[in-house]
Amino acid sequence: MANDWLQLFPEKVKAALSRLPVTLLETVEEIRIREGRPLEINYAGKYHFVDAAGRLTLESEEAYRPDREDSHRMLDLISNHSLYTMEEELRKGFITIPGGHRIGLAGRTVLSGGSVGHLRDIGGFNVRIAREIPGVADRLLPHLLDGSRQRVMHTLILSPPQHGKTTLLRDLARQISAGSKGGREGRRPGLKVGIVDERSEIAGSRRGIPAFDIGPRTDVLDGCPKAEGMMMMIRSLSPDVLIADEIGRPEDAEAVTEALHAGITVLAAAHGREVSELALRPGLGRLIELGMFERYVILRRSAGELSFRVLDGRKRSLPVYSGEDRGGERHA
Repeated sequence: MANDWLQLFPEKVKAALSRLPVTLLETVEEIRIREGRPLEINYAGKYHFVDAAGRLTLESEEAYRPDREDSHRMLDLISNHSLYTMEEELRKGFITIPGGHRIGLAGRTVLSGGSVGHLRDIGGFNVRIAREIPGVADRLLPHLLDGSRQRVMHTLILSPPQHGKTTLLRDLARQISAGSKGGREGRRPGLKVGIVDERSEIAGSRRGIPAFDIGPRTDVLDGCPKAEGMMMMIRSLSPDVLIADEIGRPEDAEAVTEALHAGITVLAAAHGREVSELALRPGLGRLIELGMFERYVILRRSAGELSFRVLDGRKRSLPVYSGEDRGGERHA
C-alpha cells in the first residue's frame, strides 16, 4: 500500500499529512512532531511547516500544533499498544517499525546507574521514512569492483545523517547478491552477502523476513549489535561481503578487522563529511591509519540530488568512467 506510513500518525496529524500533494508524499523524508509546537516535514532537502488543512507554510504560527493527546496516541500506535515491551528501544531513543521506518524519540531521560535507563514524558518524534530505490547504486558499484569484477573492494561510505547512506547500502546489497548476467555492465557473479541490521533499517525486516529487496543470496541478522553480529556472521554464515551501517565504536572496528583478516569484504557506512574527520575517532582512525579500506565514498546532497566522490585506499580522488564528469564527482 502506497504511503502506508501515514497509518503511524494520530488522526488529526494523519488528516493534515494526507492532504499534501501525492508527489510530495512520495518524496517526504522526515516528519517531526513536537508537542505544542509546529508540525514540520522535510522533503528533497527542504523544510516546511504543515497546517491543519495540509498546506505548506514557512510561518510557524500558521502550522498545526500537536497536543498531548496526539503524543499519547502516537506512542500507542508506534508501540502497537504495548509500550512496556519496548524497554530497550526507549533506552536507545528510537523505535524501528516494519518497513524500516525509524522513529527518533525525545523526552525526559530516566537514569539508571549513571546511564540512560529509558525515556518518559515523550513529546517529540522524528519519523524517518525508509524508501527502496532500485538502481540508486548503479553508477557507484563499478567503482567498488576490482579489475576482474569478481570481488568487491573493502569500502567505507561516509556522509552526514540523512544523505542516503542506508538507501545506498540497501541497493548495493541487492546488486552484489544478484550479480549481473551481462549486457552493458558485463558478467558478474552473485556473491553471498551478510547484513548486520542493528536498527532494522537496511532490510526493514518483520519477524525475520526482509521487507525490501536485498538480493537472492543475502542473510540478515536483524536487531543485532553490529560488532557482535559481524562476529556471528564470520563464524556461522560465511559471507563473501559483510554490510553494516553507522559503524564507529572501537568494538565495531575490531569486528571489521576480524572480517578483513578472514578474507571477507567489508562494506560499511559511517557519519562524517571527510575521511580526515573519521581519522580522529579512536576506532575508525586505527582502520584508516592501517589502510584497511580500499575505497572511500563521500556522499553529497544538494537540492535533493545525491552525488558521490570516490577515493582510493590512499585517499586519492578517482576519476569517473562514464556519465557526467564534474571534477571527480558523480551524480547518482
